[in-house]
Amino acid sequence: MAGEGDSEPGKSFKLLGFLDVKNVPCARESVLYGSLGSLVMGLGHFVATSRVRRSCDVAVGGFICTMLGYWFYCRYNLAQQRIRQRMLKEGMKNRILFEGSYLDPGKEQTGSERSDS
Repeated sequence: MAGEGDSEPGKSFKLLGFLDVKNVPCARESVLYGSLGSLVMGLGHFVATSRVRRSCDVAVGGFICTMLGYWFYCRYNLAQQRIRQRMLKEGMKNRILFEGSYLDPGKEQTGSERSDS
């Protein structure tokens, strides 16, 4: 089965020995976009200048910049999503807690209840 070997530590791919690409959020996409950025920038520089060594330097720089740029973008969006999920979870808990009481925001208040508050 495919799921049996997923928990083995030897099966995951570690970039530079410490970044576990399989389990760290945004790592896989960052490496893929970094590779694409490296290819585009290196080939673009080579086509424009025909300098091989300088094009390789530009490709490495493009990889690093693209990978870090997408890493920060993805992690920022992930943090925002987690905050929204936490707020939604808390709101649902409060909705269940206050449902049917006079604090229920969805319940229409009558005139006598309005004067009490």
